[in-house]
Order: sequence, then structure tokens, then C-alpha cells
Amino acid sequence: MAARCGVWVPLCSLLALAALAGLGAEAKNSEDVRCKCICPPYKDHSGHIYNKNVSQKDCDCLHVVEPMPVPGPDVEAYCLRCECKYEERSSVTIKVTIIIYLSILGLLLLYMVYLTLVEPILKRRLFGHSQLIQSDEDIGDHQPFANAHDVLARSRSRANVLNKVEYAQQRWKLQVQEQRKSVFDRHVVLS
Repeated sequence: MAARCGVWVPLCSLLALAALAGLGAEAKNSEDVRCKCICPPYKDHSGHIYNKNVSQKDCDCLHVVEPMPVPGPDVEAYCLRCECKYEERSSVTIKVTIIIYLSILGLLLLYMVYLTLVEPILKRRLFGHSQLIQSDEDIGDHQPFANAHDVLARSRSRANVLNKVEYAQQRWKLQVQEQRKSVFDRHVVLS
């Protein structure tokens, strides 16, 4: 299975854990069930929390609290004060949730790497390519292949959109600088 997964290791791990969840549903793991007894202070004994892996029917003070901190006649009074709860969890669900979380985190990290490293390189290539197209049109040299001309026209339209966005950004920055100058230097608020 690992040979077929290749790059998609987190997805394959997720599928493998889902398959294990189906197999592990019959036999509970001993760490997935427990009885927790919270016993408050009693006479000169301090309070304590007891945990033990027992079945739900045995989840009481007599089966969980070991060693018993009080002598024989006080056991019943001590156990009446203890609050015992049976707790059950699914470690497979926890593992699957962690794998999904880490997979999403990994994808976001890859996207951040793309935005910081790959996108500027592609942007430079696109702008360099659009400048090359504009210089070719100035000379009047046309491509002999119609298909190549369509590809260049599409890249030029993308470059025009990026140029418009960049122009709007520059214009907005100039307006912000002008407002700052007006507010801080001249103490006048622009409308």
C-alpha cells in the first residue's frame, strides 16, 4: 500500500487508520476505558484521584481504590464520599483527528512556500514574457504559428490584469501617503 501511496502519505495514513478503526471496534484497547474515582479528604487522609482499567459494572470505590487508605470499619463511609465515573474514549478517532489536522497544516505550509518562493518566480517570468511580447509587437514581427499567437495573447491579457491590479495598489498607496501628510503635517482631514 505504501508503494502505491507515493506523495499522498497523509491520506494513505488516514485510510489505514480508518481500516484499523473497523477492525479495532470489536476489542477495546485497555487504555481506552477506565474508571476514575475522585475521593475528597476524609478525617486525617488527604483527597486523592484513583484510575483503574475495569469494566463498567466494576466501576465503584471498592474495585478501583487500591490500596484502601482507611481501615475496615471506615471503608463504607469513605467510599460513599467518593465519586466514580466510567470513562471511554476512542484512540483511533483521536489519531485520525490528529492526522487530519497535521495534513491540513502541511498543506497550508506548502501553500505558504508556494506563495513566498514559486509565485514571485512565476510573476517575474510572466512580466518578462509580457515585455518580450510587447517588444515583438513594436518590431512588427508576427509568429508563424497561429496557436503560439493565441497563447501569447492569453498571457498578455493576464499581464494586463496584473498590471491593472498593481497600478491600483500604487494609486492606493499614494492616496494613503497623501492623507497621512495632510493629517499629520497640515492637520486637515480629506473628505
